Amino acid sequence: MKPFVPIKRTPDSPRCSRREAPQSGDNAATAWGLGKLAEGLSRFHARYCVHFITRTRNVVEQSKKYLYGLIQSEKRNMERMAEVVPDSNDQAYQHFMSESPWDHGAVMDQIASDVDAAFGDSEDSFLTIDESGLAKKGKKSVGVARQWNGRLGKVDNCQVGVFTALGCGDEVSLINERLYLPKEWVDNPRRCDEAKIPEKERVFRTKAQLALEMVRDARRQGLRYRWVGMDGGYGKEGWLLRTLDREGETWVADVHCDQAMYLQDPEPVIPERRGSRGKAPSRLVAQSPSVRVDKWAAAQPETDWKMVIVRESTKGTLAVEVLHRRVWLWDGGEPSAHCWHLIVRREIASPREIKYSLSNAAEATTTERLVYQQAQRYWVEQALRNAKSEAGLAGYQLRLWQGWHHHMAMVMLAMLFMFEVRREHKSALSLLSCHDIVEVLRVLLPRANVSYEDILRQLEERHKRRQASIDSAYARQLSQRQYSGP
Repeated sequence: MKPFVPIKRTPDSPRCSRREAPQSGDNAATAWGLGKLAEGLSRFHARYCVHFITRTRNVVEQSKKYLYGLIQSEKRNMERMAEVVPDSNDQAYQHFMSESPWDHGAVMDQIASDVDAAFGDSEDSFLTIDESGLAKKGKKSVGVARQWNGRLGKVDNCQVGVFTALGCGDEVSLINERLYLPKEWVDNPRRCDEAKIPEKERVFRTKAQLALEMVRDARRQGLRYRWVGMDGGYGKEGWLLRTLDREGETWVADVHCDQAMYLQDPEPVIPERRGSRGKAPSRLVAQSPSVRVDKWAAAQPETDWKMVIVRESTKGTLAVEVLHRRVWLWDGGEPSAHCWHLIVRREIASPREIKYSLSNAAEATTTERLVYQQAQRYWVEQALRNAKSEAGLAGYQLRLWQGWHHHMAMVMLAMLFMFEVRREHKSALSLLSCHDIVEVLRVLLPRANVSYEDILRQLEERHKRRQASIDSAYARQLSQRQYSGP
């Protein structure tokens, strides 16, 4: 069968069209052009081999098997991965992730450089910050705590990773990460020792501080993005916006509905002393009142809302209604306020769904451009969803600091391969998804469990491990009873 190729609509054309008669057999493989994905994955991995050779050990083959396991296995824990990848075992995987000294930072630096090279010096290239909660049980996994999990929309036992992605248009790839360590972790040396957290990392840093580190990393590498995007969890941190502004970054940041702003320059001054008694005033005071962004937006007449087309999507044209004006932001301490753009966006089909965003883009930046930039955050959310569903971003069973970072680097490597495949086939296969690529690779890559006997051997090994775990649990319980006495 030939691949589906959409035809852009014209006034006289139908909504979509399919190519002529389906084909089968070798012709189908040729038409789709995906028959050599397995060889392509091997060549792709070879570009990164240098990062898996240390002074004491060469783990190139283990890195390749782990990469294949992330794609081939439906469950990305090491036991299941070892069951599908030939000549692999979970103990070797565990050592590769938790003990081998290869540099995950160097891997991610090359990933970022490769994505940057793919986009070139495009006016639409952007860097986006986002976080992801990774649900975990127990208390041993590094950084785990009861904290906000955005995916679940509640406080839960989880780890939180802060990520950056480089994108252009609808193409995005994850390039960097930080693991958030709650204060209860950095204040507990024993837990840090058990998780093998390096001494220099045992300092509490907020998620916004971690995000700033990664933006600076991106600039240090010379990545050619035009703006930084972030959601309200980071946009609410005024110090972060001001720091990025001082460092010459253009940003578009969502903010919360209670964000205070000024409709005219507050021109802060220190009031004059009114009498001889008491201390003289020393704090700056605004000369005009502030207003919440949601209160201001609610007071605007319907005629002020402007319809803007965001993009063409799989569900038709995405259009929104927008308010746009220049406003002032003042933190109460700086000698002067910042004049930035405010964009208020509401969904046409759901007018109560409203987003508020600020931007320090040039004053002449159009409403349409700002709306486009704000909407690009959608693609990093999609990238994180794909990384979880197709490459096991959240499917690991690793407790140590190094293991967490090694796993994230390998997931980003898998996602970069899918990113490059989709770019390569974009003109002929515009609807090709990460899931499609994984499905094809699971057929093309060699598998370990291809026969009935293979499956039986794996079942036997699984049952032995389960029984050993059960026996261990009963032994611990018996020991505790004996220790506590009758």
